[in-house]
Amino acid sequence: MKVDAFTARPGKPIPIHSSWTAPQGFYARFGKRIFDLVGAILLLPIAAPVIVAFWVMIRVTGPSGFFAHERIGRNGRILKCWKLRTMVPDAEARLEKQLSNCEKTRAEWNSNFKLEKDPRITRIGHFLRRSSLDELPQIWNVLCGDMSLVGPRPVVMDELAQYGEYQALYLSCRPGVTGVWQTSGRNDISYQERVEMDAGYIRKMALMHDFGIVLKTALVVAKATGK
Repeated sequence: MKVDAFTARPGKPIPIHSSWTAPQGFYARFGKRIFDLVGAILLLPIAAPVIVAFWVMIRVTGPSGFFAHERIGRNGRILKCWKLRTMVPDAEARLEKQLSNCEKTRAEWNSNFKLEKDPRITRIGHFLRRSSLDELPQIWNVLCGDMSLVGPRPVVMDELAQYGEYQALYLSCRPGVTGVWQTSGRNDISYQERVEMDAGYIRKMALMHDFGIVLKTALVVAKATGK
């Protein structure tokens, strides 16, 4: 399944500037995939035991230790973005109830696609999100070629419209397990600032930049400042 790269919603095309194209250098076209594969293979022996340990703990509290959420990938391809489950099994129903009963909550969700006090997150889920360890299973997405280690944050269909004129730029590359937003004070950054960060990253995609973001991500995980 694919989405039209120039339309976020039927009948509402978004203008795309002709100069906003994906990087065409060697690293962007070939080197980045090599970086992803080597990095994922090196990380796998470290990440696998952690994933298994948390999967067992989560599995005790519900029907599944993993959660696959549909996101928009490169060229509009729908991908299953794997995570350790951090929410209760009936998360979607709880969200709908929360949004329908509270106008303030609905406005917060429409603005950021997340909630400061999310009733769906489990106790262990809060820790996994603060440490970003819930995203470790996305190493599988990287190995499969659906995602990169570093790239724009993967979005759902409704979020794609938020990228406006940068929409085609987002669709020109694989979304990342980590990125500029995750390592630049994500809790205090607006959605529009996040979009600008993603666009800036794609334009100057380079090996040392990616390597630096990976190192910063390790520090963010250690500090456990996520939400």
